[in-house]
Amino acid sequence: MSVHIRFLGGAGTVTGSKYLVEHEGQSLLVDCGLFQGYKQLRLRNRDPLPVLPNHIGAIVLTHAHLDHSGYLPLLAKEGFHGKVWSTPATRDLAQILLPDSGHIQEEDAAYANRKGFSRHSPALPLYTEEDARRSLKLFRTVPMRQAFEPLRGWQARFSGAGHILGAASLLLTVGGQRLLFSGDLGRPDDALMLPPDPPPAADVVVCESTYGDREHPTEDLLAELGPALQRVSARGGTVVVPVFAVGRAQALLYAIAQLKQSGALPRALPVYLDSPMAIHSTELFHQHLGEHRLDAAQCREMGAVARMVQTPDESKAIARQHGPKVILAASGMATGGRVLHHLALYLGDHRNMVVLTGYQAPGTRGATLASGGRSLRIHGQDLPVRAEIVQLTSASAHADANQLMAWLRALPSAPRRVFVTHGDMAAADALRHRIETELHWPAMVPEHGSTW
Repeated sequence: MSVHIRFLGGAGTVTGSKYLVEHEGQSLLVDCGLFQGYKQLRLRNRDPLPVLPNHIGAIVLTHAHLDHSGYLPLLAKEGFHGKVWSTPATRDLAQILLPDSGHIQEEDAAYANRKGFSRHSPALPLYTEEDARRSLKLFRTVPMRQAFEPLRGWQARFSGAGHILGAASLLLTVGGQRLLFSGDLGRPDDALMLPPDPPPAADVVVCESTYGDREHPTEDLLAELGPALQRVSARGGTVVVPVFAVGRAQALLYAIAQLKQSGALPRALPVYLDSPMAIHSTELFHQHLGEHRLDAAQCREMGAVARMVQTPDESKAIARQHGPKVILAASGMATGGRVLHHLALYLGDHRNMVVLTGYQAPGTRGATLASGGRSLRIHGQDLPVRAEIVQLTSASAHADANQLMAWLRALPSAPRRVFVTHGDMAAADALRHRIETELHWPAMVPEHGSTW
């Protein structure tokens, strides 16, 4: 029998990655992500998968970001009981991210019920914090670059993808076919993460395309971030930085530490990291030395530059601190979490600034700010945007179009086909075109729900 791939997410969009591989009555899910962004995408999280959860034999996660792992608690709640394979660092991050995701969904549902925002009565979370904690018991870890057998007769191996701690590409060998899933590929010149490993030979490649239609600027993060923080500090304003708790939060902390050490920023400028999830993720850099570029001393510097804000009361107390300050809070696209309260408080003052640190998926509040929106809807209210909005172009954790092409060119031999996924349609189609015209390989952007 042949091998089939069903694209249940990450097809024509940069979110919800799920690839179901089927062979001789067995099935394995590569990534298990939540849809984020536009409401019509988020509604897919409520739709049943076209396969029963208890018919999926195993799940393999390329990394821990919620658009690759955040659907797992729901799948487990609905009957999936197989093993979830990942690298050790991905498991460690999932222990932070998944319960937090369940907690935020419970909070959002409760808030909607209190305020009457929900069209359904009552509003229910996709899953709870307890659902997420139960799903963590399914994890099994495998070191990077070590072969393992996720299902009987199926061979797999992780290789380094850069991007965030534990992120991997996956080579899956089944039915005589070698399937290579890129996962999210990092930048070769990332300040924190090591460059992606060269890809192994494969018959079919499923490649991400988040930045498939653009190149990163040559300016580095320090040169871009420093003047922005200097500007708002001089006028006594507050900087709100929506950060991705895993990856970008740590990159920003390390950059601010360097700027303070060089004298580009006052050492006394208060910096707050208002995200327990980001705080715990920062601590993991100490536990996984050798999997990133920082040594133990640099990890300590990164953690010491900010006051770590744990409780909601401590978060609310930040507003009582007068004078210039920098607040880093999750989430990175302003889709939820504590950053919404800071945005609601500081967006209306022209002295303040919002710094966007990475890709902003269409339909998110971050995308609204990045596109120059004059108002932002938070907790059912439309708030005016008067603060200065700065979109960093040098802080992305994703490979750009040229770097994606360089990774593909490093394949030892030409694959029979490349599927271009995990990108907005324009980005995915631009990368598809380059693959076909420059590499002369068959490439296509699969449709959501399609099978090949």
